[in-house]
Amino acid sequence: MQALALASPAAGSLPGFVLILLVFVIFYVLLIMPVQRRQKKLQRMLKELKTGDRVITTGGLRGTIISLKDDAVQLRLPPDNLKLEFVRSAIAHVEAPES
Repeated sequence: MQALALASPAAGSLPGFVLILLVFVIFYVLLIMPVQRRQKKLQRMLKELKTGDRVITTGGLRGTIISLKDDAVQLRLPPDNLKLEFVRSAIAHVEAPES
């Protein structure tokens, strides 16, 4: 009888542990993995920037890259060919080349 009472709590906590583990796995797959993929994609895009690329900044400005530095990008903005310098992380999107 005593052995049965000692085995009960361990047997009852196993399904609870599996449920908690399942919640963590679902949380990781649905929330953490997509964010990591997006961050890797953004880092790859920022690393592959080159002069002549048409980009859109996080502020919504569209321009063409005219020079690159380690952590900065100089853009030419139409219509007055205004030159502005941004940090690389301010680049949100590279536009597809016009065909």
